[in-house]
Amino acid sequence: MTDNKTPILPGNEEAELKKLRIEIDRLDTEMVALISQRAECAMRVAAVKLQADPGSAVFYRPEREAQVLSQVMERNPGPLGNEDMARLFREIMSACLALEKPLEVAYLGPEGTFTQQAAKKHFGQWVITKPMPAIDEVFREVEAGAVQYGVVPIENSTEGVVNHTLDTFMSSNLKICGEVELRIHHHLMAGPNTRLDKITRVYSHQQSLAQCRKWLDAHMPLAERIAVSSNAEAAKRVKGEWSSAAIAGEMASELYDLEIIETKIEDSPDNSTRFLIIGTQNVGLSGGDKTSLVVSMRNEPGALYHLLKSFNDFGIDMTRLESRPSLSGNWTYVFFIDFVGHISDPTVIEAMEVLKKTAVDVKVLGSYPKGVL
Repeated sequence: MTDNKTPILPGNEEAELKKLRIEIDRLDTEMVALISQRAECAMRVAAVKLQADPGSAVFYRPEREAQVLSQVMERNPGPLGNEDMARLFREIMSACLALEKPLEVAYLGPEGTFTQQAAKKHFGQWVITKPMPAIDEVFREVEAGAVQYGVVPIENSTEGVVNHTLDTFMSSNLKICGEVELRIHHHLMAGPNTRLDKITRVYSHQQSLAQCRKWLDAHMPLAERIAVSSNAEAAKRVKGEWSSAAIAGEMASELYDLEIIETKIEDSPDNSTRFLIIGTQNVGLSGGDKTSLVVSMRNEPGALYHLLKSFNDFGIDMTRLESRPSLSGNWTYVFFIDFVGHISDPTVIEAMEVLKKTAVDVKVLGSYPKGVL
């Protein structure tokens, strides 16, 4: 092949393109063969697991997938970016896993929500997604064994924590198995016959309306803002109405056949939402892990100090601390904590032993790989 730094003489462009196309065809043939070999290997892995444990074989290992994606990014020579390369492998892994056993995942619906988009980003396009009407219904679906995993929102970079998710964890025995962060882009959409200057109502979830407040104040100050259960529900309503618009994601516009009138109307350009993957399994070490806890402290002076001291003394990086009213009594609170590390790390084990001496209760919600994509 001609080096890309070697100048191509006039009149030789077609000959050079022909050589490049032949090379691309050769590489495509090699890639198809290698992907097929990988798929065959995945099927053999499934056979080994079924032979060892026919009744309860586990096909999806969050820590293993996180390791593979991290290695792909570390080994990537370019010119594709690390995340682009990892997303390609994410889909290959998703297709291979579907050959072993297709995953079923519940999410906060209806179809077209950002939560469904997060599920697809984390598990790949080959996952079977099941919409649920409420966060606690997602938990119940996983607890009942109707699906293997669930996806629920936990916090937004501008609007803060999703309290319903935190509260549901207090009464659930499910484990956090992973996390995924999604960049949130809000678009204004409507039916094909609706004009921007004729819109009198804007539907969206209350958080999305809040995240687009400045844009709405500047461009549609007289339009009524109506909060609904989800952005997808907003898009669904608009499909059958005149003089109304919805704020939702691109997936919703495609699903409900709406025209995007204005793109990226969110007030914060780095608006992101973090989602949690919930399941029944404990997740092993991946090498880049986080742990989430619920801690109940005695209602006494210095309680928060002793809580924080347990982490500081052992050099553990606490990444999030939220307080919520306890379900056990008035004016008592529990603390939701995220920190870097796995519950099986020796240092973490020591810190937890110290914490348990001052806390009323320590509940481990799960150790899981930090989001790779």
